[in-house]
Amino acid sequence: MCNNIGSEGEVIMGLFQLLVDCSQVAPLIKLLKLVLGVIQFVIPALLILLGAIDLGKAVISSDDKEVKAAQSRLIKRVIYAVAVFFIVLLVKLVMGLVSDSSVNTGSDADSNSWIDCWDNTEKYIK
Repeated sequence: MCNNIGSEGEVIMGLFQLLVDCSQVAPLIKLLKLVLGVIQFVIPALLILLGAIDLGKAVISSDDKEVKAAQSRLIKRVIYAVAVFFIVLLVKLVMGLVSDSSVNTGSDADSNSWIDCWDNTEKYIK
């Protein structure tokens, strides 16, 4: 059994501090934030838009069987879109909680430097 509660967070923070400087990883963090934004907003919007287009095609074709199938696909796509949106949101929330818990464990004063890098990316880009 491990007696050090919160030691995993301290290890992660320590590795981050040893491996990187915010000015070195700021472009990577900026790119990662862009990718997460695309995943969180563009992909769900595309899923819903494509489902609506499929449903529109089915309605125009006036085939009841195809309309039912298109409705089913649209409902599935909306569920997938909501799931994608909330998975990204959940990851961001967990990362925020990890940064808060590392600060509360009493580790060194710069233990939340990775979250500082994440939140203030533009400050570190030259």
